[in-house]
Amino acid sequence: MSKSNGQADIGIEEQAKQKPEQELPPADMGDGFEEKTASTQDPPASPTIEKADELNKLRAERDNLLDHLARLQAEFDNARKRAARENAEFRDYAVADAIRSLLPVVDSLNLALKNAHANPQELKKGVELIQKQFQEALQKIGVQRIPAQGQAFDPRLHDAIEMVESNDVEDNHVLDELQPGFKIKERLLRPAMVRVAKNNKSVN
Repeated sequence: MSKSNGQADIGIEEQAKQKPEQELPPADMGDGFEEKTASTQDPPASPTIEKADELNKLRAERDNLLDHLARLQAEFDNARKRAARENAEFRDYAVADAIRSLLPVVDSLNLALKNAHANPQELKKGVELIQKQFQEALQKIGVQRIPAQGQAFDPRLHDAIEMVESNDVEDNHVLDELQPGFKIKERLLRPAMVRVAKNNKSVN
């Protein structure tokens, strides 16, 4: 390196040392710059704490729902048991009412047996009265006799045991009733046992 170049470098360093440091101008408050200061507010909640709070709320809601469900199940079970008990009591009382209506018939039968030595005509009248009394008792509890004699054969109400050639009634009509049938209201208790006519001629 030449001597002249070395002198030039020394001169530049001396000038840099002699030149005073230039100060920065003060900040202008209107230029949008604000100096940050230490915040006095509490730091934001940790995400872990927020999740824990939310989990506790969900657990509380779950416990409330399970408790409500348990109460509903208990109420339903109590209602079911109460309904079963009421149905059983209803059946018992229904049978009791039916038996109560038949007790006078039993009394009449006992009286007829005590007077079995009476005149046959009187005994017959007594039995006929008992039969009438029995029919009235059945009507009180809703039991009705199914019409059969001369009626059109109905497989829902009649039990045909025989088809008989006959011109006395129309074809497919009940010729004879061998055993009466009964129903309670609209429910069949037992069909009437009948013989049905087979007639190829029209009966006027």
